[in-house]
Amino acid sequence: MRYAAIGDSFTEGVGDERADGSPRGWADLVAEGLAGAMGEPVSYANLAVRGRLMEPIVTEQLEAALALSPAPTVITLNGGGNDMMRPGVDGRRLAELTEHAVRRCAEAGVRLVLLSGADPSRRLPFGRTIHQRGVELTAAVRGLAARHGLTMVDMFNDREIRKAAYWSPDRLHLNAAGHHRVAAHVLTALGHTTPAEPLDHEPEVRRLLAEARYYRQHVLPWVHRRLRRRSSGDTVTAKHPTWTTITAAPAV
Repeated sequence: MRYAAIGDSFTEGVGDERADGSPRGWADLVAEGLAGAMGEPVSYANLAVRGRLMEPIVTEQLEAALALSPAPTVITLNGGGNDMMRPGVDGRRLAELTEHAVRRCAEAGVRLVLLSGADPSRRLPFGRTIHQRGVELTAAVRGLAARHGLTMVDMFNDREIRKAAYWSPDRLHLNAAGHHRVAAHVLTALGHTTPAEPLDHEPEVRRLLAEARYYRQHVLPWVHRRLRRRSSGDTVTAKHPTWTTITAAPAV
């Protein structure tokens, strides 16, 4: 098994950091889960970088993944989340770019698994607009998967993961619990049934000072980057650009 993951911060693993501060995330957990289920090491590459738009994901990242030697057995693709947060996004173009990735993988004989990202819109500024764009992109990706006989993991319509307990303080990235839930769904879709048990939830209480702190710490920096035409991933490179050997996670 040779598994390559491409995408943005969702696939890079932002929000689920290891003790040294490096991101882990659902794709790393999937690689470990595959190694455990198959009883042998898995070759794993993760070319995802936070802040990336759909076009560089399905061109630069995808081509780098397909160029790996030996070629991947399976590639997971998620993208579009950063595009949907920008004004004037063209949903049809996002669908076309996804279909380009579908065709390239088919030509290369590599299995492609499509993912829709979890829906963060409930607690975000302009959440209704982002939600509607996500609805449209998820429907388009689902249609592509059906037409081409591909596996799709639909996290956007997973209502459980929309709850606050699965999200980081920035409300945009999943936390460790959220990434574990995504990994369980992906592993199950790949034929290795993994329970995704719901969490117990504390009532969410929002206070005025907490909201002000959220906007100061997370929203304003994002706005400043947009005004400067900068991305959170401008100085970030892929964490596993070449094959690395992954073994099963130790039992806890």
